[in-house]
Amino acid sequence: QVQLVESGGGSVQAGGSLRLSCVVSTYTFSMFGNIYCMGWFRQAPGKEREAVATIDSDGRINVADSAKGRFTISQVKAKNTLYLQMNDLKPEDTATYYCAAARLFVWHHGGFCSAPRGGMDDWGKGTLVTIST
Repeated sequence: QVQLVESGGGSVQAGGSLRLSCVVSTYTFSMFGNIYCMGWFRQAPGKEREAVATIDSDGRINVADSAKGRFTISQVKAKNTLYLQMNDLKPEDTATYYCAAARLFVWHHGGFCSAPRGGMDDWGKGTLVTIST
């Protein structure tokens, strides 16, 4: 099981920025030399979890329409870390943000990468992002 630890959440005003980090335990998985799909997902109170952005080991990326132009997903393999830079935050971005990974994956037409049967294999515990007006 891949261990994922998110950080960087917090409370900011609308229009502000946050950068989320997801550190992958090197004892459980190394980004170097492996194929994988990783991503950021979020779940707002009373709503279903949704994908925000995914990236694979080759750097192929997809970002949700609601986040395009504002959020950037990136990875630094040397640090075994996944990032989500969030700019121009809006109250509707308020949610718990989760990092997730799949070691075998597929890309869905026009969508995100995921485990072959859907979903992701491993999840972090989440970090809360709260955007105020």
